[in-house]
Formats: sequence, structure tokens, C-alpha cells
Amino acid sequence: MRSDFFFKLNRKLTIEIYSSTNELPKNWNAFAVENIFLSKEYLEILEESAPNNMSCHFIGFFDEKELVGIALSQFLDLNKLESFGERDKCIKTSVRNIIFKNFCSHVLIIGNNMLTGQNAYFFSEKIDEIQALKALKTASEQLKALFIKKGFKVHVTTFKDFPKEEITNFQLAGFHNSYQFSTQPNMLFEIPNHWKTEQDYIDALSKKYRDQYKRARKKSEGIVKRKMHLEDIIKYEETIYNLYHHVAKNAHFNTFFLPKNHFRTFKELLKDKFLFYGYFLDEKLIGFNTIIKNGEVMDTYFLGYDDTIQREKMLYLNMLYDMIAYSINKGFKEIIFARTALEIKSSVGAKPQEMFGFMKHNNSIIDLAIDKVFCYLDPEVVWQERNPFK
Repeated sequence: MRSDFFFKLNRKLTIEIYSSTNELPKNWNAFAVENIFLSKEYLEILEESAPNNMSCHFIGFFDEKELVGIALSQFLDLNKLESFGERDKCIKTSVRNIIFKNFCSHVLIIGNNMLTGQNAYFFSEKIDEIQALKALKTASEQLKALFIKKGFKVHVTTFKDFPKEEITNFQLAGFHNSYQFSTQPNMLFEIPNHWKTEQDYIDALSKKYRDQYKRARKKSEGIVKRKMHLEDIIKYEETIYNLYHHVAKNAHFNTFFLPKNHFRTFKELLKDKFLFYGYFLDEKLIGFNTIIKNGEVMDTYFLGYDDTIQREKMLYLNMLYDMIAYSINKGFKEIIFARTALEIKSSVGAKPQEMFGFMKHNNSIIDLAIDKVFCYLDPEVVWQERNPFK
């Protein structure tokens, strides 16, 4: 075990920062049992196929020589980004892009910018929660020093995404001087214990949304859904990337783009825990979605589609129904639909969970106005919550 950086917090607690999964302690995965996104296997995916403007570090916390916590950090260089998103073209968007390029291009994230939810850290019960968060804050400072040595000055440091009940401990751990923000909610779909099949879900819908379900399914006639294995993903890799890139490029806002080999690497390393479904029309791949088994939780991941066919065939809505059906049939307790497309996810039954984070700019003057800057970085999305159930 060898780390890039070693730092002693007190007589007992120390921090080790690693840039390679080969350096991780042997018992690292013992702390990732409840979250696959902190496991060594997932971190290897980031190591091999992270976006080209992202670099990752893995943090170990030790009580004397015993590992008591793990965490993930991601550094984004937004100067390398081809586009922040091309859907919205207005003056406010232009101002946002200027702000990013000049004042916020180097971002250090404690957490995972590619996912929604608390995927930042896990600590043993042997360490006090507030002490652990103080250690996490110290680790972020040491990472900033590490990047300065590499010639990169971190402009913004952010900790994301945490539910409301965890915020008090952050404030007690010294985050009260950081800007507390709330982003778009995480859309969660809870699966009742008595639901055993997709029909149970359909029966629970009100007439309006049961009609929506029937209409979407009828529209999708002619489309064939296939579970794709590693060799299939490799075979269609070019098409897969084009479908993904079209959706990503036309999103409201982007801070990264996946590399072409990302889905292949995911399948190679997570195997059956990573599911890839292709949608074919006349033997042509016209869309795909991906889901990840994370214990009793199903995490939705990236997708792609041909936009013209998507509209005609209601493909995106059918993908949501397919993910719900699979999760119910396989006995999962919850689906994390993440943020984006809030209203349509709400229309199939997902509920919003407000998520919070903390942000601080390295420039004290800009930091005083960070709330105003944040309005440009993450503009409010207006949407209407739906309730599809009886």
C-alpha cells in the first residue's frame, strides 16, 4: 500500500490519499458493502474510463493503522470541456459559460459528479460522525495542495449530495462558513413490498396514467428490446456513443462527457451488476439504457436515443416503464432515477428528495457572492410534480 499523500490529523487519526486503486488497502471493500459506487471495482472503472476532464483520488481514513473510513474525490478541469450544453442558447447561458471559464474552471468535488446521492464517503461507527466530517474537510485541503504541486489551482471546492438530515453534522464540523446550496432533487421510486409484478404497478395507477402507460406501450410497437452482453456493447460501441453523445450534448447543462469505452469498461468490471439494454427498430440500434444493481437499490445510469424516433415512439417513457418493471420483478426496494427530466419521472411515480451540498470559492471576494454565482451555475428548473397513483 502506497499513497500519494499522507497527513496526520492527531495522535491517532491519519489520512492517506491514493491516485490508483492498486494502492488501496486490502479491506477497502469492507466499507463499500452498502454502496457499490465506493467499491474498488467501480473505482477501477473511473480509473480506466473517467471523462477526459476528470481525475479521481481515493481517500482512506485510519485510526492508528486501522482503516475507519473511505471517500472519493473528483477534480474537473472545465477548460477541457467541448460544451456546457447546447439546448439553451440565451444571454444568461452565455454569462454562465464565461463565469465557468474564467472563475470556476477547476472544481474539486468530494463525492461523485457522475451520480446523484450520497456517494462521497462511508465511515465506521468507530469514528464520531462530526470528527469524520472534519477529517473529510481536511482531506479536501490536502487535495488542493496536491493539485497546486501539479500546477492546478482549485477555484471551487464542493461537497455533494446529502439529504437534509445530514446537514446539521456538516455545520457542526465547520462547514458553516461554506455556501450551502440545494440542487435539483433526486427522483426516488419506492417499491411497495406487496408489488411482485409489473401488473401490480399498472393496477395502482389512476385511470389517466394507466391510459398513458397503454398509449406509450402501443406507440412502441415494432421496437425490440434486447439485453446486451459485453461482445454486443463492443460491436455497437460507435453507435452507442453517438446516441449517448447526442442526448448529453443537448442537455440543459454538462460538466463532463463520457469516453467511448465507458460502457464497455463498466460491463467488463461490474459484469452482471451492470445491465445494458438496447432498443432496436428494423434491426437498427435506436436507443439504450443502463441500470446498476446496488444492493436492494436499482440505480439508473446513462442512456441514449435517436431523438426523432424517441418522440414518435415515446421511447424514453417506455424505458422508464421497463426499468420499473424489471426492478419490481427482481425484488428491488427502490429505484434511483436521479435528477433531470423531473416531470416525466414524476409522472411514472418517482418522488423528489431534496439534496444539499456545500461550496466554497478560493477567492474570498468571489466567495462573498457565491450565492449569486451559483444561480448561473445551476439555474432553477420549473416543473410540476405529478401523482400517477390512485
